[in-house]
Amino acid sequence: MEEAPSPSSQSPPQGRWAGRDTNKDQVRSEIWQRLETDGWNIGPTWSHIPNFVGADTAAWRLAQTTEWKQARTIKCNPDPPQIPVRLRALYGGKVLYAPVPYLTKEFPYLRIDPDVMLDEGVSFELAATSEGFVTHGERIGFEDVEPLDFCVVGSVAVSRRGGRTGKGAGFADLETGIFRELGIIKTHTPMATTIHSCQLVDDARVFMMPHDSPLDYVATEAELIVTGNTTSRPTGVSWDSVRQDQFDTIPFLRDLCRRMQSGVLTTRTASIKYQVGGGTT
Repeated sequence: MEEAPSPSSQSPPQGRWAGRDTNKDQVRSEIWQRLETDGWNIGPTWSHIPNFVGADTAAWRLAQTTEWKQARTIKCNPDPPQIPVRLRALYGGKVLYAPVPYLTKEFPYLRIDPDVMLDEGVSFELAATSEGFVTHGERIGFEDVEPLDFCVVGSVAVSRRGGRTGKGAGFADLETGIFRELGIIKTHTPMATTIHSCQLVDDARVFMMPHDSPLDYVATEAELIVTGNTTSRPTGVSWDSVRQDQFDTIPFLRDLCRRMQSGVLTTRTASIKYQVGGGTT
């Protein structure tokens, strides 16, 4: 996947998925620009879940919560700023689940079991990266994911009350909706993110839609925010909100939609193992 170029001074700043929500587009552009201008970014920002100075400290703050300490299974987004989160999960003996970046392969998810990594001689430092877990993790379908004890999503802008927006592609909302419909994420499952404090915005700037899942924890390099958000969580996927381009670019999505809407895939079922070539057995 090619890195998205930073916008030039001759053209208006735009993210890769701009045009879907102009208000959120503006917020994202401001945050990406702020990270770069103030020097808090590590690597590219535009069209990304941006990596930031202090990501390791934010991960440490998140790991101090009772829910994290008690969790056995963790779901985490695949982006660079959450490498410290994934690393802490593996060193803590927790089974880690992570999606394929951009959901572009025939298999959507990976199971990264720390015991398996140790047996296979794969370092946790490697397994915590997207390149590492896509290579060494177990390829699975959504229905193969165990009930999740703690969920971490990537964010571009976040409010103290738990509103968030990602990079604009809608991957996190889609994944979470699928897991909620399958009963893998419950209404009480904590939802969290790690960001730099400069990514915090006013509540009104990240208006939550009915299919959005609010955050319970926001960990920054400076503090741990307990949002206290009691907004009702969605119960599943709002298929009417899934865009045509998502169906076009996510290989398994049409079949998954058909199976879920027909009732074939409503709870965890027999495992579907994905082969390297993309076929199933």
